[in-house]
Amino acid sequence: MTRSQWFVTIGILLGIFMASMEGTVVATAMPTIVGKIGGLGSFSWVFTGYMLASTITLPIYGKLSDIYGRRQLYTIAMIFFLIASVFCGLASSMPQLIAFRVIQGLGAGGVLPLAFIIVGAVYTLELRARLQGLFAGVWGISSIVGPLLGGFLVDQVSWPWVFYINLIPGVLAVALIWFFLEDDPRRAGETAPAVDYLGAAVLSAGVVALMMGLFELQTPAGRALLAVAAALFIALIWIERRAEDPILPVALFRDRLFAAACGHGLGTGWAAFGSIAFVPLFVQAVLGTTATQAGATLIPLMIGWPLASMTGSRLLLRVGHRPPAIVGMCALTLGTALMSRITAAAAQNYVMISLALMGVGMGLSVPLFMIAVQSRVERRYLGAATATIQFSRSIGGALGIGVMGAVLATRLAAGLTAAGVNPSVVSIDRLLDPLARVETAVAIQQSLKGALTDAIQAVFAVAFVGAAFGLITVVLAPGGRLQRLASPEDVTAASEPAGAHTGGAK
Repeated sequence: MTRSQWFVTIGILLGIFMASMEGTVVATAMPTIVGKIGGLGSFSWVFTGYMLASTITLPIYGKLSDIYGRRQLYTIAMIFFLIASVFCGLASSMPQLIAFRVIQGLGAGGVLPLAFIIVGAVYTLELRARLQGLFAGVWGISSIVGPLLGGFLVDQVSWPWVFYINLIPGVLAVALIWFFLEDDPRRAGETAPAVDYLGAAVLSAGVVALMMGLFELQTPAGRALLAVAAALFIALIWIERRAEDPILPVALFRDRLFAAACGHGLGTGWAAFGSIAFVPLFVQAVLGTTATQAGATLIPLMIGWPLASMTGSRLLLRVGHRPPAIVGMCALTLGTALMSRITAAAAQNYVMISLALMGVGMGLSVPLFMIAVQSRVERRYLGAATATIQFSRSIGGALGIGVMGAVLATRLAAGLTAAGVNPSVVSIDRLLDPLARVETAVAIQQSLKGALTDAIQAVFAVAFVGAAFGLITVVLAPGGRLQRLASPEDVTAASEPAGAHTGGAK
């Protein structure tokens, strides 16, 4: 690597570490934050608002980076993120914190995606494959360090520092990217295309309606929002097919590899991110562990992911992307299948082995598809293609969590009713709170555990469906060795599908 590439790499690693650690640090600190500023009834919007804003802006940042450049957009995203982080730390009420978290999410929607877009723009195929393990390793370390750091800052310093801690890596990251990234999104003589404002507006409205509908899936209003979202996405396809330079590149889906990568992202996001949301609940409420032990249960997944990513990126250059991805998706599907057979008598090790398989599955498949697509797409569509794949994974995760939450609530109520317990007079809190657990009759505890176990089995059956869908898309994906590019500029239009010059990509 050149000297500039080394500095850019350090900047990317700092940005990835900061952004990936943010969620776990804040989650650890939230009980303390609620105790200090109140707002228990609305504190979930601290996460919901952040998720909505980051998901909406993800594909928009990707497309705008193709038009205006990666460096400029990365700087804007990081400024949003860092300024909002400061104001989050200064918040004195829950409404203030939620508002600033929404602004922080507007920045987060660009920080992580643009980091991987820069990787695709700066490095050759061979270098991307070799460095993938480093990027995945930083992601895995941040996932483990995040809860520990959050607990330390809350206990030993003060809760605002879970937000202020972003300033040091964030400022360093944006400085290194700004000064050392050579960024020219267009060739000499090319003019910037018109921004697809209508597509961006309809896409944003559709994502908001979809995610709000998923959050309220069990209510008539939630189902109405899902219908609105479906109508908006149909309208979006119509708009984007006619846009001069669409914000969501519909023509890219003509390429089998890109279509398979998005289908894979949808399935893996559904299976993995949905599962992560419900594993701690089962381990703590049914197996009777502490919150710390429940969090530790996820460590095999967090370690398996980067380790498998390192291995898969090495295999990429030798056997191509498809064989390791198929092995990975088989592992992910097996892990969800094992979890769908979980019982109240299961040991914590059983859960950890299942999660390790899921982590290996994600590590062997997710980065390889990203590298493969970045190696085929024309440079001017690199940002849109990269962001769309990440967008598919985010939407998959939202869909998975929404559907799994509805299944959990329905099956839990049915299980309690079948056991002769009124669902409206008991709560899972009785299994999570040690004091309430002692005060609850043994018979009710057993009914709760039995109903929750049955519900969790159904939840992971839903995760299995997502994993199986991802496996099918990988099997149907085109194989072959990727072209060894001397530089990203060597990507030509030789294999460009029909219509790419009118707003599509390869």
